[in-house]
Amino acid sequence: MRSDGGNDGNENQSTLTPLIWLGVDTGGTFTDFVLYDGQGLRVHKVLSTPAAPEEAILQGIRDLDIATDGLRVIHGSTVATNAALERKGVRTVYITNRGLGDVLTIGRQARRELYNLQPAPQPPPVPRTLCLEVGARTGADGRAVSRLTGDDRDAVRAAITRLQPQAVAINLLFSFMDDGDEREIASWLPDDVFVSCSAEVLPEYREYERGIATWLNAWVGPLVAGYVQRLGEALAPAPVAVMQSSGGTVSADQAGRKAVQLLLSGPAGGLMGARFLGRQAGQARLLTFDMGGTSTDVALIDGEIRLTSEGRIGEWPVAVPMVDMHTIGAGGGSIARVDDGGLLQVGPESAGADPGPACYGQGGTRPTVTDANLVLGRLQANAFLGGAMALDVGASSQAMQTLASGLDCSIEEAARGVLAVANEHMAQALRVISVQRGEDPANYVLMSFGGAGGLHVCALAGALGMTQALVPVQAGVLSALGMLVAPPSRQLSHTLTGELATFDAPAIDRHLQALAEAGRAELAAEGVPAENTAARFSLDLRYPGQSYTLNIPWDGIMATGDAFHALHRQRYGHRMELPVELVNLRCGLQGTAADIRLPPVGEQVGVTHTTAVAGYPDPVPVRDRAGLSAGQVFTGPAVITETLATTWLPDGWRCEVDGVGNLLLERV
Repeated sequence: MRSDGGNDGNENQSTLTPLIWLGVDTGGTFTDFVLYDGQGLRVHKVLSTPAAPEEAILQGIRDLDIATDGLRVIHGSTVATNAALERKGVRTVYITNRGLGDVLTIGRQARRELYNLQPAPQPPPVPRTLCLEVGARTGADGRAVSRLTGDDRDAVRAAITRLQPQAVAINLLFSFMDDGDEREIASWLPDDVFVSCSAEVLPEYREYERGIATWLNAWVGPLVAGYVQRLGEALAPAPVAVMQSSGGTVSADQAGRKAVQLLLSGPAGGLMGARFLGRQAGQARLLTFDMGGTSTDVALIDGEIRLTSEGRIGEWPVAVPMVDMHTIGAGGGSIARVDDGGLLQVGPESAGADPGPACYGQGGTRPTVTDANLVLGRLQANAFLGGAMALDVGASSQAMQTLASGLDCSIEEAARGVLAVANEHMAQALRVISVQRGEDPANYVLMSFGGAGGLHVCALAGALGMTQALVPVQAGVLSALGMLVAPPSRQLSHTLTGELATFDAPAIDRHLQALAEAGRAELAAEGVPAENTAARFSLDLRYPGQSYTLNIPWDGIMATGDAFHALHRQRYGHRMELPVELVNLRCGLQGTAADIRLPPVGEQVGVTHTTAVAGYPDPVPVRDRAGLSAGQVFTGPAVITETLATTWLPDGWRCEVDGVGNLLLERV
């Protein structure tokens, strides 16, 4: 792997660290805050305000009693994600070449329900009335086949006047080779219309994926731009940065133009926090799972966070770089039921936050994973949210009794069955991200975060043959912490096709350096000096005839080709005696992150009491995590409680507290 022009992101950090850093993660229910003042961390939560997310942020800042002078805010925004998932983007016109107006509707012709002869019709991304076509066309060699005309200009202007869109997406064939026509069309449009050109959003081949990315960027762009503008004005003079799906930050004034880069903003923050705390604990190889109320996100970190250009949001492919994770519908609120065949099923239907699990006492009557943990005694009724919310054990038992009757077993046996099924769903998701990628989970440490993760981490590690697990400090607000440690960054790409061996290394280097220069110019506009920027170059490669690629670090023609063969063998079990084909060039740029240092854990005086846990004849110790001391070691069974989460340490596992409060779990 070659890099140039900078350090590894750890030098001279203190010179860039303002007085106070604030990480903010906006979720569907809560908005999380992690404040770092150079001495230690402060954590806070407020209820989210989905209609105007900035209101919750401002409320949290008032609660924390901090001034905006000397403050830097890094924010994980769900505005783009929610708008896309709820199909609430703005009125958007799509402009393409003549004859290609249906490309986004046709897509890859992949059917959701392969054997359903009468599938329900799905609305197209862009209604046909909002699709405009022009006569210009660029050929595969980059030369003009036909050019834009005055008639094209007049027709586009007339249609825009008639349709009155808020945004326009322009996607022409082979625009990544020559974007002149896209730029000219953009010049025809009114100044108050948000415009996205495919050559700027995703300069890569595949007109469908490029078109979807360009349309998504235009469709949600005005919403993101308006939101970050309001937030920036409210927080002035504090600079505001926004987390991107790739795990780096972008300034608020540029975020609006890059809305499609923000679709996994929150989950990316969680992975950045996981990598940071993993390094603090001396663990660089991690399998992570973030278990919330409705879903679980899993990912693999091997020193660095893996990115993919094959992600999805809802039903659409998103080919811009984003963190590589797999999501399933299994969480604390997943509902358990007995199907028509008498089998126990868990999820994907969730009780959500309202009414929530039966134990919440808000009208829920169906048994969930949370209810199962409570019935078994692994979740403490009086310690939920630090005791601020009491759980109703009786309601959980009543809900579980309904399930037990259908299974003809005891309540405890039904609860164990619910956890076994839920754990298998999550274990399978972890296998997708590891075993199916040619990685042995036993070579990694399993890290859990999210409110429910610690209750399942040991069982999942055992199911995957893993002997070590890690429950990080501040696991309940890890995404907000990840915002603080994320560096400013850019991910750039450009299609360049041909047999790899026919290129010469200096030519590829020139193309990669051109990408780096463009990215450094953007970072310089955010105040990131070029000398504090590190570049990582890679190539997307494949065998001739393949549809998909593998991303390989650039290290010269021969070495990069050999690395592709080796990774193909690891990933798919074989290599081919065929030439290697180059598809895309990629450049990752990373600036300097803030120098965040976690406060050490001192000698604590912890209070331990006991509780009854199903399956254990004697009472099980309940330890308050806030009372654990650095270096303290104890074995299971034990329940470890904290304000935002609970960890279940079963028999056969030991726990050691490290210097900053992480729980290092090991199977003995």
